[in-house]
Amino acid sequence: MVGTQHAARILVASNRGPVSYTLREDGTLSSRRGGGGLVSGLSAIGPDADAVWVCAALSDGDREAVREGVGEDGSRMIAVDPLTFEAAYNGIANSVLWFVHHMLYQTPVEPVFDEDFRGQWASFEAYNAAFADALAQEAAEGAAVLVQDYHLSLVPAMLRERRPDLRIGHFSHTPWAPPDYFRLLPDDVAEELLAGILGADRAAFLTRRWADAFAACCVSVLGATLSADGLEVSWRGRTTRLGVHGLGADGDFLRERAHRPDVADWMETLRAETGPGRKLIVRVDRTELSKNIVRGLLAYRQLLDDHPDWRGRVVHIAFAYPSRQDLALYREYTAEVSRVAEAINTDYGTLDWTPVLLRVDDDFARSLAAYRLADVALVNPIRDGMNLVAKEVPVVSDNGVALVLSREAGAYEEMGRHAITVNPYDIRATAAALHTGLTLPDADRADRTKRLADAATALPPSRWFLDQLHALGD
Repeated sequence: MVGTQHAARILVASNRGPVSYTLREDGTLSSRRGGGGLVSGLSAIGPDADAVWVCAALSDGDREAVREGVGEDGSRMIAVDPLTFEAAYNGIANSVLWFVHHMLYQTPVEPVFDEDFRGQWASFEAYNAAFADALAQEAAEGAAVLVQDYHLSLVPAMLRERRPDLRIGHFSHTPWAPPDYFRLLPDDVAEELLAGILGADRAAFLTRRWADAFAACCVSVLGATLSADGLEVSWRGRTTRLGVHGLGADGDFLRERAHRPDVADWMETLRAETGPGRKLIVRVDRTELSKNIVRGLLAYRQLLDDHPDWRGRVVHIAFAYPSRQDLALYREYTAEVSRVAEAINTDYGTLDWTPVLLRVDDDFARSLAAYRLADVALVNPIRDGMNLVAKEVPVVSDNGVALVLSREAGAYEEMGRHAITVNPYDIRATAAALHTGLTLPDADRADRTKRLADAATALPPSRWFLDQLHALGD
């Protein structure tokens, strides 16, 4: 089925869209525009590009907007049944696929792929089919479609069946699991996920490491073949090209935003809270299991044990805003972050020194203030597709910053040479890295910061999006 005469030439599909709606008490709707790389990317192609963003109705307000026919120009929101969405999003995407790609399972007890899982998987298939249907309806003949992330892994193949005329790309924002771990999934599910993405003309990733892992899974699970350079996967008579686009920080936006008055106010507040003259170790993260916040706190505790001279002279600022609190495991993890921080303050704090400044909420201006003040930025994920915090801090740093970076972050591929890199599981080594960062000579710190900022802004969001679009047309 080909789209209408007013159909789009460029389409983006993602779970979350460019706008969200809230239902007020009086029954009216308010809207809030989102940000991020996709919003910047779509704006870069211009208002006359015949582009449409297809997304899910995530809230009651979103679903009411669909019922009332309210919407932004250039977007289409899909009202999937709430129970289907819950099973697809939390049951499969966040509790299975996220755990597989980030290698988070405690395998002696999980996963358990039982009949409940099969019901959730059917909802995931239905959710992806709803996107494929909407894209097929909205797309003009030969249009370019960019499908985003693991929530929509099945869409490319489904859309290919409906509209073989389209040019389809898929982009994975997460890591990709190596074959041995990916095979935790039931065989038929693993095959369907890979086949889903191979329905695209082009499958792209944040780093070559994740692209290689996907290709290895295709070979191991499907029996696909690879080209000599490892960037083409052939299976059942079709070839899918692989690409790498390392999403960078929006340097111009960050520098401008970081110098607004609200950020300056937060800098004064943070300086007052941490005390004059003290070094600052900063982390800003969601309380996501993969972010490794607890081990970061334990490494800071180890620093205070190994180097008692830092007591009273350094503060660890940890802004850890809640993530996925509708899942019990995430609520427990958030509570553990608070417990460990409180224990450090109880065991080491004095009347005039609080070792850890923990805030479990989100405030972008406050985060930017911390970025500007940081002497050391701690980014130690267990596993991360990219990690934009690692890229944002050097861009806005006032006086130079040492980046302590996990070798398991996607950002390591571009920034590891100029960071102090760590094994995210090694508490003693991470403590030593924090000490190294705190004691870097000024000239070394300044040089590293410049190189980190250059690497961080090499592919800003608008170019990142346009590069995918252009590559799909090659």
